[in-house]
Amino acid sequence: QVQLVESGGGLVQAGGSLRLSCVVTVSNFRNQMMAWYHQAPGKQRDSVAVVTPAGSPNYATSVKGRFTISRDNIKNTVYLQMNSLRPEDTGVYYCNIYGKGINHWGQGTQVTVSS
Repeated sequence: QVQLVESGGGLVQAGGSLRLSCVVTVSNFRNQMMAWYHQAPGKQRDSVAVVTPAGSPNYATSVKGRFTISRDNIKNTVYLQMNSLRPEDTGVYYCNIYGKGINHWGQGTQVTVSS
């Protein structure tokens, strides 16, 4: 059974930083794509960062240069380092694992950025 548990959200002032973590219970974590999604209040869920099994990242334009996604294939964990946070980054952040025959989500962690 695949499980994803996010942590690290909270309240931060604009310009501040947070580091999100997602621990994944799955047998072949190292072979799967991992992603972080952001859902602002009343908006759809959008991808902000993706990392390949080899660790190559890709970012949404809105977060490029501010957010860094990384993974630890020993700890079955993916991280999202978020710097220079803006009020528009507020929302729920979800961790996603996907690949051939697999697509699972975590419960989300709330990030609130005050101006």
